[in-house]
Amino acid sequence: MSRSVVVLIYLDRSWQEITAKRRAKGADPTAADLYDAIMEGAIERVRPKMTTVVAIMAGLLPIMWSSGTGSEVMSHLAAPMVGGMVSSTVLTLCVIPALYALVKQWQLRLELARPTVLPFIR
Repeated sequence: MSRSVVVLIYLDRSWQEITAKRRAKGADPTAADLYDAIMEGAIERVRPKMTTVVAIMAGLLPIMWSSGTGSEVMSHLAAPMVGGMVSSTVLTLCVIPALYALVKQWQLRLELARPTVLPFIR
């Protein structure tokens, strides 16, 4: 779960940077800016995630496919770990950025639809 939090931090940091740049120019951020931020933030995490997954899978696959003393027990332990690595990769690199996009689009839509009301001064 902590790897997912790291991805969220990268996505949020990228979104804040792009939002600050747009506001410095006097414009509101758009959905295109959001997609750019998500791509930038997610791409920064692809190499570390894939390196970790490939290293772990390189150690687990021989255990899973071995046929020797104790291999019956070890292969049953390695199979769920391989599945967990695959599912965590999909979650981290696909699902979390997609959910982040949905939530931020909704927030952006609410923010842009909110009327700017000047305070009433007496």
